[in-house]
Amino acid sequence: MPSSPLHSGVNIQKVTLQDLPLLRDMSIHTFRQTFEYQNTEQNMQMYLNDNLNEQQLTLEINDLHSQFYIAYYNKVAAGYLKLNFPEKDDSSIHKDQLEVERIYILQDFQRLSIGKQLLDFAKQIAITHSLKSIWLGVWEHNIKAISFYKQYGFVKTGSHVFKLGDDEQTDEIMELKLM
Repeated sequence: MPSSPLHSGVNIQKVTLQDLPLLRDMSIHTFRQTFEYQNTEQNMQMYLNDNLNEQQLTLEINDLHSQFYIAYYNKVAAGYLKLNFPEKDDSSIHKDQLEVERIYILQDFQRLSIGKQLLDFAKQIAITHSLKSIWLGVWEHNIKAISFYKQYGFVKTGSHVFKLGDDEQTDEIMELKLM
């Protein structure tokens, strides 16, 4: 699924290594926009250095079980999505689920339904792969995102620890059943 033209001037393109600089810049910018006002600069910088550096993102782009997509709004990069597919020998509780590991929209493009369109896109991919549901983790203090996911049909099914620098935070696990 290389790209998908959608309504409202949105086009979703699969990320390649050529997109690495754009993906990295967008990842850092959206992560900061979303979380820096509630976290220390030290913890933010540790997370960005460890998880959103070029080497790490290159590994993730090349991972056969992951896919990144950039959403363009009127040909301008507006947000992105990272999906993780279960491995064939996966025996975890997520073996029949698509994970939305990251979904971020730049602030200037929020409220244009781009997040919904990215989730619709992820849902179509999950259905195409005969997966039973989509799951994601969302920080318990990100009320705006939790509300968005609930409106879309996700329900809380648990929680896990997300480490931001040296701060152990709680992510709510939310799931959308497809079958």
